Amino acid sequence: MSGYVGAEHAFHDAGFVRDWAKRFVPTESRIRLFDMILNELERPGLPNAHVVELGIGPGYMARHILQRNERISYEGVDFSDAFFEIANETIGDLMHRVVLTRADLMDQGWPGKLAKTPGAIVSTWALHDLGGQNAVAEVYARSHETLPEGGLLVNGDFIKPRGTSWTYEPGRFEIERHMELMRQAGFANPKSLAHFEPNIDNPTPAENYACMVAVR
Repeated sequence: MSGYVGAEHAFHDAGFVRDWAKRFVPTESRIRLFDMILNELERPGLPNAHVVELGIGPGYMARHILQRNERISYEGVDFSDAFFEIANETIGDLMHRVVLTRADLMDQGWPGKLAKTPGAIVSTWALHDLGGQNAVAEVYARSHETLPEGGLLVNGDFIKPRGTSWTYEPGRFEIERHMELMRQAGFANPKSLAHFEPNIDNPTPAENYACMVAVR
């Protein structure tokens, strides 16, 4: 069986965003990804406890992490005011530990808008929406430039699984290619920790995502 895997979004439209957020409430598998990312953030040697999330969206991962680690300060980057409104609601009483920064990741100047230097840059289900490998490569390069030595990059994003006969939108590509782009950006020894909800034969746009990690 074959077909096309992809999705179109209108993330500046408040109605679309609110409906999307309701449909994207974290499942058990997605919470496992959040926990895996949190485990990486708690490893010894992180330069500082400031975490920047690229594409904070509705704020689900932000709240999950902030509830479980009181040391972390958080900065959510997004280009959508509609998402900022929902993130404020989701994070709620923990917003005093969060800065929301409006920036478009297609603009290579986004690191200059950050409130302070992060010890870690994280992202989930966001970078594939930039449209292709070149755009993701640029984000990896800017992240490497932004992080101090020992800083952490974690990308939990949709990928194209090995062995599939389906056609995937350009932003969803193989784990091995992500590893290559991370190395080209300057990261040493990137690795993929897990492939979540694998489905090669009859995939949906919500399946096949990986947790990919690199240290500066």
